[in-house]
Amino acid sequence: MSMNLLDSVTSLLTPDMVGKAASFLGESESSVTKALGGIAPAVLQGIISNAGTDGGAGIMNMAKQAAGSGILDNLGGLFGGSGNSMMSLGSSLLSGLFGTKTSMLGNLISGFAGVKSSSSNSLLSAVAPIALGLVGKHVMSNGLSGQGLLSWLTGQKDSVAKALPAGLNLSSIFDDGESKIKAATAALKEPVPAPGGMPKWLMPLLLLALGALALWYFLKGCNPAPEATATIDTVKTAVQGPEPVVAAPVRESFKIKLVNGVEIDAFKGGVEDRLITCINDAACVPGKDLWFDFDDINFELGSAAITAESQRQVKNIAEIVKAYPKLKLKIGGYTDKTGDAAVNKKLSQERADNVTAAIVAAGANAAQLEKAEGYGSEFAKVAADAPDEERKADRRISVSVRAK
Repeated sequence: MSMNLLDSVTSLLTPDMVGKAASFLGESESSVTKALGGIAPAVLQGIISNAGTDGGAGIMNMAKQAAGSGILDNLGGLFGGSGNSMMSLGSSLLSGLFGTKTSMLGNLISGFAGVKSSSSNSLLSAVAPIALGLVGKHVMSNGLSGQGLLSWLTGQKDSVAKALPAGLNLSSIFDDGESKIKAATAALKEPVPAPGGMPKWLMPLLLLALGALALWYFLKGCNPAPEATATIDTVKTAVQGPEPVVAAPVRESFKIKLVNGVEIDAFKGGVEDRLITCINDAACVPGKDLWFDFDDINFELGSAAITAESQRQVKNIAEIVKAYPKLKLKIGGYTDKTGDAAVNKKLSQERADNVTAAIVAAGANAAQLEKAEGYGSEFAKVAADAPDEERKADRRISVSVRAK
C-alpha cells in the first residue's frame, strides 16, 4: 500500500522510450522529456480529481480496463505501428479524465514544452493508459474497493501536486473557481487603506454624493421609469410578430431492458433502439451494407477527442455488446467533401478508432468489435459548396452489424 504512484509512472518513462517517442514524433529528446515531466503529474492529478466524484468507481473501471489491455507489457511498441490501438485507448481514457478540457490540456503541454500539439496529444495518450494501468494493477494486487482506491489516491495528492512544473499553469484545467472565490472574499474583508494625501474637505463631499446616489436609486426602485414598460412591450411585439419561433423537437427517452436484465437509457429511434430492433428481427440481415448512424457521439472541434457528453451512448453500446455475445460490430467514420481529402480520411480513421476504443474501455469485449475504418469523404453525397446545415449529414460516425 506504500507504492508511490508518481515514481512508478516516471520509472517507466525511460530514456529508451523518450528516444523512440522523439524519433516517432519528430521532436527533440529534450522537448519530449520536458513534456513528459508535465504530463505525468497532470494525468495523475486528473485521476485523483476524478476519483473523488463517484467514490472511485469510474476510475476503478478505467484502471482495470487499462491494466487488462496489456500496455504495461508492451511499452516498447507504444511509438510504432503496433501502438495505434493503445494510443486510441489512451485518447479515450483522456476524454474520460478531462472531458472537454482534453484539447486545452494538450495545448498547454505543447506551449510549455515547445512541442507540436499533435505530439503533446500523442504523449498524453501514451501516459494515460500507463498511469491507469499501474492503478489497475495496484487495485487488483491489493483487492482494493472503490473507497480503498479513493483513500490510496488521496494519499498521493501532495506528491503529485508538488511535481507539477512551475512553468506549467494548469489552473484552467483543475481550478474549479473556489480559489478565485476565496481570493475575492479575502479582498472584500481587507480594510480599505486611508486615502493618503486626500484633502480634508473632499471626504464630506464624497459622502454627500454617495448619499444622493443612494437616495436616487431608492426612489428609482419605488417608481419604475415608464421606459421600462415600453421596452417590455417592444419585446412582446417582436416575439408575437409574423415569424413563428420554432422549438427544437423533443426526443422521447425510454428505458431498454436487455436480455441480461441490464437497463439502458436511450431515445426512441436512436441508435440503441435501432440496434436492438435489428438484433431481434430475423429479417434484419447482418453485413457490410448494414449501418446505423450514432446520434449522440460528438468530438472536440477539429480533433478526434470524444466529448464527455458522448460517454452515455458509448456506455450504452458497450452494454449491448456485453448482452449479446454473438454480436459483432464495426465502427466507421465519415466526413463531408470540404478540406483536404487525405486529412479528412486520417481524422475519420482516428475518430472511428477512438469510438471503438471507448466502447472497449466501457467494458465491451474487444473481440466483438472489428477493426474500425475511416472513409473520409469517400461516401459524402453533399457538394463541398453546399450550406453547412446540408453537409452535416455527411459528417458522422456509424456502426455496422456484422454478425448477431
